[in-house]
Amino acid sequence: MELRQIKYFIKVAELEHVSEAAAELHVAQSAVSRQIANLEDELGVKLFLRGGRRIRLTPVGEIFLERVKSAMNEFDKAEREIYEYLNPEAGTIRLGFPTSLAAKTLPNVISAFRKEHPQIGFQLQQGTVKELSEAVVQGHIDIAFVSPVPSSDPQLDGHIFFTEKMMALLSKQHELATEPYLRLDQLRHEQFVLFRQGYIIRDIVMKACAQVGFQPRIAFEGEDVDTLKGLVSAGLGVSVLPEITLTDMPMRDTKAIEIVEPDVSRTVGIVLPTNRTLAPSEKVFFEFLETYYNKLNQFGY
Repeated sequence: MELRQIKYFIKVAELEHVSEAAAELHVAQSAVSRQIANLEDELGVKLFLRGGRRIRLTPVGEIFLERVKSAMNEFDKAEREIYEYLNPEAGTIRLGFPTSLAAKTLPNVISAFRKEHPQIGFQLQQGTVKELSEAVVQGHIDIAFVSPVPSSDPQLDGHIFFTEKMMALLSKQHELATEPYLRLDQLRHEQFVLFRQGYIIRDIVMKACAQVGFQPRIAFEGEDVDTLKGLVSAGLGVSVLPEITLTDMPMRDTKAIEIVEPDVSRTVGIVLPTNRTLAPSEKVFFEFLETYYNKLNQFGY
């Protein structure tokens, strides 16, 4: 079994078309067909159901695809890690992040890091904390910013860089907008604008509301911070959002107010996999983050 055969097989399985796969691989269609046939002969099974213009995987082909994709991922990681050991200042870091850290935290960190390490690149992936954590464990990304930082998953090594408050966000026309601070139960009769299910920020808000004896009435759900802020600005509800997502916004039509009861906050940091060591460029980035946030915390970040 040759590595070339596996690459051809994966591409045909993804596209369900031999000629399209050959075009993407920049080889002749006959070469792809021959290698697939050789692979099937070697395994003693049919991997594809042929008929019409498209071909489909057989049940055993689907099993084989899952296993060889995982194996190829390991080959790619091995090749990349060897390159990075030889060139620690020229690697690429696959970095995940949630939407709530996209506008300020992520750009600031990467900008500061690239000033010191301009040859290290990034591949960025956005997702929920659950999606990002799974991607780190499965090796699809190297490091992920998350909030809150998990502490009980044996497959993840969590590092907290800071804790931030969750703030109430109201339209400036709201009757409570002039208050210097709020108790969360003052919003029990309001309509809420929150992240959709699956986002941990929503879970934090729901838990805090339950803590003071009510379940929020959710008028709108979304997955983009700016959309939620826009809905609040239009007077369509109130929200509770991380402070960091509100510090960079023009406050013409909304007012962010501190919640004093209960304490609603979240931890912010990164997760690393526990099942492998960091590649050199990843280690450089991790050490930079520790130094970067230690300095910020000294100045009361």
